[in-house]
Amino acid sequence: MADRNWKHVVIVGGGYVGLYSALRLQRTLRRELRDGSVRITLIDPQSYMTYQPFLPEAAAGNISPRHVVAPLRRVLPKVRILNGKVSKVHHEARTLTFEPAAGQSREIEYDVVVMAAGSISRTLPIPGLEDAAIGFKTVGEAIALRNRVLALLDRAESSEDEDVRRRALTFVVVGGGFAGIEALAELEDMTEDAVTYYPGIDKKDLRWVLIEASNRILPEVGPEMGEWTAEQLRERGIELKMETFLQSCEGGLVKTSDGDEFESATIVWTAGVKASPIVNSTDLPLDERGRIKTTTRLTVAGVKGAFAAGDIAGVPDVTNPGQYCAPNAQHAVRQAKVLGDNITAYLRGEQLQDYRHKYAGSVAGLGLYRGVANVYGVKLRGFPAWFMHRTYHLSRVPTVNRKVRVVMDWTLSLFFKRETISLGEIEHPRDEFRAAAKSGVKR
Repeated sequence: MADRNWKHVVIVGGGYVGLYSALRLQRTLRRELRDGSVRITLIDPQSYMTYQPFLPEAAAGNISPRHVVAPLRRVLPKVRILNGKVSKVHHEARTLTFEPAAGQSREIEYDVVVMAAGSISRTLPIPGLEDAAIGFKTVGEAIALRNRVLALLDRAESSEDEDVRRRALTFVVVGGGFAGIEALAELEDMTEDAVTYYPGIDKKDLRWVLIEASNRILPEVGPEMGEWTAEQLRERGIELKMETFLQSCEGGLVKTSDGDEFESATIVWTAGVKASPIVNSTDLPLDERGRIKTTTRLTVAGVKGAFAAGDIAGVPDVTNPGQYCAPNAQHAVRQAKVLGDNITAYLRGEQLQDYRHKYAGSVAGLGLYRGVANVYGVKLRGFPAWFMHRTYHLSRVPTVNRKVRVVMDWTLSLFFKRETISLGEIEHPRDEFRAAAKSGVKR
């Protein structure tokens, strides 16, 4: 490592942990950043952080997509942002390999590394899944799904072929956790509003199907509230296939373990997550679940100068011995604060603190004015739970700028109906130009 008189902190990942820990470091290391004795670099493929709990509302059109993301360069003026991916971490040598979106990869030296790359969708070797399904972890996936659902309403309204209509109006969600249930509920609620503008489509023509391998949904809110949620979804006409597996979906032909078989043009996969693949390209220790092995102080077990938190890390839960902290935003945001303080303490030679947070419970939105919550043993449903859901997540959205914009979106929705327009062409912006170019070619 080259001689230098400053310490370099590199954060791998710009999600909850990456953004919030960098925000914390901007404050706690204000003096060091000012005099140049410490420099911070954050690496992420995107130039923004996505507040994932608001993805269902963005997909349903309740919030503008730009308001569920926080621009890293604007929020972190004292941090250098590099867009690209980290392909290898060689911690013994204190170097990592950075691959920008364009150009040659290069080695970056560091003194402290923070592994905060989060997670990706955990898929299974199901025939047709890779080609037919879409995930629900990014703002791109959420908006593409919104455009797709609305475009399929257009397709069904414009066709007299019953097979085309049936396929277009059948929507499948796999996974009964938070992501799956909130996506399903919000999108179903959106289509209920949208079909009022389609005289050829009745609400009963829409088929929404949830496929869940276990015997309950929303385990985070407890059995009682999970069962209440299931009843509410069934009353809305949503089919719940419990203790059922997706066996194949080749070409959109869905086959389930209960013997059912039908065609669908929309298959959403939300059946779990796994640690970012970067964990397999480091010399850092992993636990039995393939996550970076982490101590209660958010340091990587057995090494110095390495920290980890969030979905990529196996963080022991000191309030529940023998268990790990759940991979959710509630823990990630709080871990980031302790992480930032511990990095500051490490650089200053001070004592590090344990991460301690007793799980408070969970809240989930089920469409406009509908929700479910179980917080510190207090169980809420309907409007009170929906209001708590919005209030809690508004408090967690980073920056006052984003909070105000989200509130403005919600306020406008009180007076005006949400837009139900498909803008799917933005995914293929050059198609029209190519068609125009071809039309001018003499044959």
